[in-house]
Amino acid sequence: MKLYCLSDHPNAPCLLLTFKSTTILLDCGLDLTSLQHFLPLTLVPSARLNSLPPWTVTGDISTQLKDDLKKELKECSGRVFVDSSPEVCLPELGIVDFSTVDAILVSNYHCMLALPFITEYTGFKGRVYCTDPTQQTGRQLMEEFVEYMERVPRAKTAVNWKKPSVLKMLPAPLRDIAWATSLRRCYTTHDINSCMSKVRVTAFSEKLNLFGSLMVSPHSSGYCLGSCNWVIKSDYEKVCYVSSSSFLTTHSIPILQEPLKNSDLLLLTGITQTPAHNPDSMLGEFCSNLTVTIKNGGNVLVPCYPSGIIYDLFECLSGYMDSVGLTQVPMFFVSPVADSSLAYSQIFSEWLCAQKQSKVFLPEPPFPHAELIKSGRLKHFSTIHGDFSSHFKTPCVVFTGHPSLRLGDAVHFMELWGKSSSNTVIFIEPNFSYLDALAPYQPLAMKACYCPIDTAISFPQATKMIKELKPLHVVLPECYLTPPTSQPLRTDLVVEAEVAPTPYKRGSVLHLPIKRRLERIEITPELAGSLAPIEVKPGVFVSTVTGTITARDNKYILQEAPKQALPSTPSSQPIRKRKREDDGGVSETAHPKQYVYGNLEVEELVQALAKNGITDVKVEDTASGHIIHLQTEDTIIQLEEGSTHIFCEGNEPLRRKLRDTLIACLPSF
Repeated sequence: MKLYCLSDHPNAPCLLLTFKSTTILLDCGLDLTSLQHFLPLTLVPSARLNSLPPWTVTGDISTQLKDDLKKELKECSGRVFVDSSPEVCLPELGIVDFSTVDAILVSNYHCMLALPFITEYTGFKGRVYCTDPTQQTGRQLMEEFVEYMERVPRAKTAVNWKKPSVLKMLPAPLRDIAWATSLRRCYTTHDINSCMSKVRVTAFSEKLNLFGSLMVSPHSSGYCLGSCNWVIKSDYEKVCYVSSSSFLTTHSIPILQEPLKNSDLLLLTGITQTPAHNPDSMLGEFCSNLTVTIKNGGNVLVPCYPSGIIYDLFECLSGYMDSVGLTQVPMFFVSPVADSSLAYSQIFSEWLCAQKQSKVFLPEPPFPHAELIKSGRLKHFSTIHGDFSSHFKTPCVVFTGHPSLRLGDAVHFMELWGKSSSNTVIFIEPNFSYLDALAPYQPLAMKACYCPIDTAISFPQATKMIKELKPLHVVLPECYLTPPTSQPLRTDLVVEAEVAPTPYKRGSVLHLPIKRRLERIEITPELAGSLAPIEVKPGVFVSTVTGTITARDNKYILQEAPKQALPSTPSSQPIRKRKREDDGGVSETAHPKQYVYGNLEVEELVQALAKNGITDVKVEDTASGHIIHLQTEDTIIQLEEGSTHIFCEGNEPLRRKLRDTLIACLPSF
């Protein structure tokens, strides 16, 4: 069994597992943190961004390259940005041949954003498996991202700054990009549609047969709608892939741990990105900061994804605003997929927790945002153009994307509200550093609050879960074994296990200690009916089985051996074959009539020889067994564990006699 790590970000995993002649890709996350090295894509030309001075490389490079870099790099408040269409960091696609990948297992919609790059550009011919909410929400995230990119197209793409000779001369954090050569522009809507045609929707606990070799099944991880952990099983081995799980009470079905227990291998990833921030306290801080801003006459911008935690925020925030007398303050949800996101969340009732499922049978909508939309407190729009202008009023709360603040409608609101200290931007998504997100907008008068709400399991919870699941081996990202660089003394922010975990990082190829030792074989009814079991000891029956094994579709079937036609005349048989049959044995093409087993007792053999007229016997003990001398016959019988040798100097009648005597002293079946 081998494991290839294709991603450097543990919360955007991409792992390749080869096991039992099957190649499985576990998730295909897209690292979007690279977006923060680029200037924002503004809906209208920004005089401030256009007037940023170019950054000049002072190293030993050609004049032409320096001139090209002046067009690609701009400086803002002491930090250098790339003035180009934003690019994302792809998984490592050069390590393996993706045309050999049999299946892709997706655990949640955040971990499928790189799927079009793999299915459309690598020769992939397999099938993608995920749950229905993962497919639909993943499509929405991709479509929103593509819409934001295509809404403000850039005519140029910067390439010179990524050259290794130039990259090392750039200031931090630009020079610290580890995988600059893996940066690519986004895919297209056509790629998304083609990619989704290869997806096969599955349900929780459904058993999927991969070519008769492995059985895979998804089980709820409790992280978001349709998120799952995968169990990969053969007849005798079990591998569990745990990605972005949660023990918190949210709108999704709680995590199911029972199928994950007692595995041979546990692959763990997707632990919280903000271990120092408690989600419950962050939710309270979010509501508190929002209330203070609104009461002071300011507006609140919440850069977010169009699904996930915002469903809970709409519910919590509306109740909190009612309690503090802000019922009349409108909430705007702006996204190209806002309408479909809100609609799908209401129809995925079977994927919700029991409390929300019960509302469906009343009947009531499981989420309160349906009532908020009906009452006009929550308004959703696909863009800030058109109808949004007629409904927009301040003070207000705006939920829009993108969380990186590099593209989408959030960029427009940052330019619009950034000059006023009465406004506030609140960051709730843990994927991006809020300081990096705000860097190209400096100097900024607008207040910024960092309230990341990450419901993924914490490090202590991960340690406890490993202890409860009791896997034989644990494999996890290398960064989970050392405290974060920002908190080097927090030794509690590591994963511990009874068995030393095996770490991996991008580009790693691990030979995992899972060996195939057994295989299941089916016996045909005809062959099974011909068996005659014999009890060799109490409760243990054995029988000779002679047949032909057929391997097809990774299944093994033992059936009766085809009968061979006998030669027409005895004279046509080989001399050795006739000779063995004359001896009373079996021919080389026939099957043994019986098999012997057990240990040979020397005293019993000596007595049997005496009954057959061989009395001049001398027994000599050796380190490995016994040697029996038949002095009159000038013959030696050498007895060792697992083997018996007769040296009779070509006396064939004596050899046959000794052979029969030996066999008579052993039990047989």
